[in-house]
Amino acid sequence: MKKNNLEFYDRSASQWWNADAKIYTLYHLNRPRFEFFDRYIAHWQDLRVLDVGCGGGFSCEFMAARGVKVAGIDQSEKCIAAATQHAYESGFEIDYRCGVAERLPYPDHTFDVVVCVDVLEHVEDVNQVIAEISRILKPNGLFFFDTINRNFKSRLVMIWLMENILGEIERGVHDWNKFITPAEATELLKQNGFDQVEIKGFDLFGEALRFNLASYFKYKKTGTLEIVINEDTSINYIGKAVKMPCNR
Repeated sequence: MKKNNLEFYDRSASQWWNADAKIYTLYHLNRPRFEFFDRYIAHWQDLRVLDVGCGGGFSCEFMAARGVKVAGIDQSEKCIAAATQHAYESGFEIDYRCGVAERLPYPDHTFDVVVCVDVLEHVEDVNQVIAEISRILKPNGLFFFDTINRNFKSRLVMIWLMENILGEIERGVHDWNKFITPAEATELLKQNGFDQVEIKGFDLFGEALRFNLASYFKYKKTGTLEIVINEDTSINYIGKAVKMPCNR
């Protein structure tokens, strides 16, 4: 079976904004993600922000509604087409482009903020991606991200349970070997000109330590995810880093 199979996103593009589709679960991650991001940005209006791996545009439209000058990039042409169409229908002006994170088609020091969520565990060269994000950020710019830790627990929950048993994630979407430990992420960030790195747990069902089945069954019944930002980075984690002024 092919691992890190990103064809899933192409197949899901036409259903991206369908509230009854499985892919729409990702929409509900915006609120807790931005509750964390808002700790570092009080006013988003008029900031220039890039969403790397934007998919069909959930985070882009969330930011556009706040008055952000948003750009989004994704390697899936079908996702970009879906995002562009939905932004037009919603009255948002968002600069969408098709491309890969290792070669971002923007000049140096273009953006105030870069957001990269549910992406770093899928890219071909995570070091090159972080280097490119550093390049296009302005000095003192903020980088926000989330991704998946690499350990036995993440293999058990994200691969064996969520993909193979429960089917909440399509089989083959993830490759456990591409998951990134918080220590690895921190080191890559520092190597590429970032400091003030802060990483927190991003618990999709509230209790990563014991995988809260009650929360999972509530999600299945209501579609509501009880996401908690805490100190448990054992499965999913979220973070921020600041580009040092002296970099590039």
